[in-house]
Amino acid sequence: MKRRDFIGLAGGATLAWPLGLRAQEPRRIAFVHTGIPAAKLTETGGTLWIRRFYEESRVLGRIEGPNLVVERFSAEGSTSRFATLAATVVSRKPDVIICNNNALVKAIMSATATIPIVAIMGDPVAGGLVSSLAHPGGNLTGVSIDAGPGIAAKRVQILKEAMPAATKIAYLLGSPAEEERSGVALIAKMLAEVNEAQLRGAFTELAEQHVDAALVSDSGSFLASRAMIIALAAEYHLPAIYAYRDYVQQGGLMSYGPELGDLAKRMANDVHQILNGARPGDIPVYLPSKFELVINLKTAKALGLAIAPLLLAQADEVIE
Repeated sequence: MKRRDFIGLAGGATLAWPLGLRAQEPRRIAFVHTGIPAAKLTETGGTLWIRRFYEESRVLGRIEGPNLVVERFSAEGSTSRFATLAATVVSRKPDVIICNNNALVKAIMSATATIPIVAIMGDPVAGGLVSSLAHPGGNLTGVSIDAGPGIAAKRVQILKEAMPAATKIAYLLGSPAEEERSGVALIAKMLAEVNEAQLRGAFTELAEQHVDAALVSDSGSFLASRAMIIALAAEYHLPAIYAYRDYVQQGGLMSYGPELGDLAKRMANDVHQILNGARPGDIPVYLPSKFELVINLKTAKALGLAIAPLLLAQADEVIE
């Protein structure tokens, strides 16, 4: 190569480099959770859906560090912090806000009508967050974990198959007590805040009431406290069914609910579309289509339960 050609090539590269830099300028997202500590909202430290979100983002070319800046925030399980937290997040002016929980979404929407929000939430229509799943409008889209009112009955049914003699089941941190068609009385135990004191108090009360088993709420704040909930269930020898496999992988008895990995991938794709120029209000809210039953046989043995072969055959995963 002649010297003048090299100089010309080098000069051309120098001129093109700033344009390349501008093209790769990192985008900024805020990751906000009701309960999981901010430091754990990472590709390796979070729950299944959080890890899957980052993994799918990586597949789509959105990688923290090279072209994505992630700021993390947590309410640490305190609903009283939602409004202040929302104001703080919005003041950082991220390109997209990722969050969970209808109440937290509502607080963030009250703080901004322009910054796009991608959320994992309950029923967004019944919760007054959007008027339509197909055309949410405004600055919100995402996925819903809502599987309708029948999901609690399905979990009761699974508990009954595992414990045919159970007649008294608690709905820990759930909805008001109600009589299910199975004939099992659900005893609701609501917590003002999800923390150690409240959880210990709840399990002590359930033990005093001699409940046979428990359902645990699908709220993200409870998922964030899953290690303590699992430990208390073991301490009080209380069989429980949970909403997500994270619990069972850490020693919980059983879970039945939406496949969160699938939902997280949808969220990552929503964020990708928005960063490419799509309007969140034009992206339909995705409803769960995959549900999974996971059973931990080691935990069943510790509780003295013999899980029926028919129920084991229905499981998507059995941990031994």
